[in-house]
Amino acid sequence: MLFIVDFDGTISKKDTIDALLEKFAPASWEEIEQSWLRGEIDAVECMSRQIGMVRGDRDALDAFFRQIELDQGFVPFYEYASRFGEVIVASDGVDHAIHMAFRHSGFPAVQIFSNRLDFTSEGIAISFPNRRADCQGGNGNCKCAIAREQSAISGGPVILIGDGKSDACIARQADVVFAKGKLIDYCEQQDIAYHPFSTFKDVLEAIRTWPLEHNTFPTAIHVKG
Repeated sequence: MLFIVDFDGTISKKDTIDALLEKFAPASWEEIEQSWLRGEIDAVECMSRQIGMVRGDRDALDAFFRQIELDQGFVPFYEYASRFGEVIVASDGVDHAIHMAFRHSGFPAVQIFSNRLDFTSEGIAISFPNRRADCQGGNGNCKCAIAREQSAISGGPVILIGDGKSDACIARQADVVFAKGKLIDYCEQQDIAYHPFSTFKDVLEAIRTWPLEHNTFPTAIHVKG
């Protein structure tokens, strides 16, 4: 059983990249965001252009990353879910931000798949070690490929927990979807069954009712809004 968990807006209370851009980039980053939302550019181009606009020294940026607020309910969820399967974080955000936020909050060491952040003389740059040319979502971090590779190791069903556009493609393939935010809208538009949640407390309450010791889950938890 594989639990694949988004970070921005799912584990973190706010979208980390948007907050970073609001603080350290000129307002024109929003024009690039709208181009991505309209489908005029893919996520890789969007992120590359936006991250290239960030200006700040490492101390200021690291201080920002340490202030990222996380859903504290993730820890008891992780402690319970990891007894029955693999829990990984798959994000189309950046690795350094996630690692800094996890360490600062005292979160457990979790396997993280994300885009790579590098510091430069002017600010930061982004690269995409998990990019796939055939990624249907055009994401820098192909969550579908990660799910296939990791589920081949862990075995059993794939449970997605996410909130946004970067989760859309894998939502069509996962055995169970926990959704909030824009992912709920997508699931309803595409007629994808999902389980709504607000925090990881909701997710934990749901999976505690599953017979996970048998590596199964009740299909009755699939609901639509």
